[in-house]
Amino acid sequence: MASNAFAALLNSSADRHSLLDDAQGVVAGSMLAVLGVTLLSGAGLLAGGTAGLAFLAHYATGFSFGLCFFVVNLPFYYLAFRRLGLAFTIKTFAAIALTSLLSEFVSGFISMAHVDPIAGALFGGLVIGAGMLALFRHRASLGGIGILALYIQDRFGWRAGFVQLGFDGIILALSFFVASPFIIACSVLGAIVLNLTIAINHRKDRYIAM
Repeated sequence: MASNAFAALLNSSADRHSLLDDAQGVVAGSMLAVLGVTLLSGAGLLAGGTAGLAFLAHYATGFSFGLCFFVVNLPFYYLAFRRLGLAFTIKTFAAIALTSLLSEFVSGFISMAHVDPIAGALFGGLVIGAGMLALFRHRASLGGIGILALYIQDRFGWRAGFVQLGFDGIILALSFFVASPFIIACSVLGAIVLNLTIAINHRKDRYIAM
């Protein structure tokens, strides 16, 4: 009986991920997101979404990015639960908590002595986009704007990447209070790369597993 229950947890199918599938997707997506954030931070760049709000809070107050990222996302769990379900909310909370925790310790394992802002934008945006794709494909996100973008895509059919890009533009406009025009321009480039990665690759008609 116990062996059958354990086997069910590991059994995935063409139309549904197993628990193990979801767990590795959340962990892998979170790790990629942290690596991307490390690249952006090493170049002194900002980001869009709740990560962008966390960067702004981090630069303005001196509190750690991980703490700011976790706190900024707290108001969005209600929307996640009401609109996208309990399973999505639990996986998203796990992804946010893991990303916040890893970002507190990753500097002790990965040192970015110098990151060119343009290279940081290109590689950081791409890596975060890949991480978010992994989370989206396992019905999770990095919270906040990502939750809202997924809801709007499911409700109205608008591409999640383009929706998030619009919100990112507003958040990056606020960055003029804490960064130079060049850094902001590179941050915009990173946001474009990130969101185009999602918009081009996140298609329900090309990836059907839920």
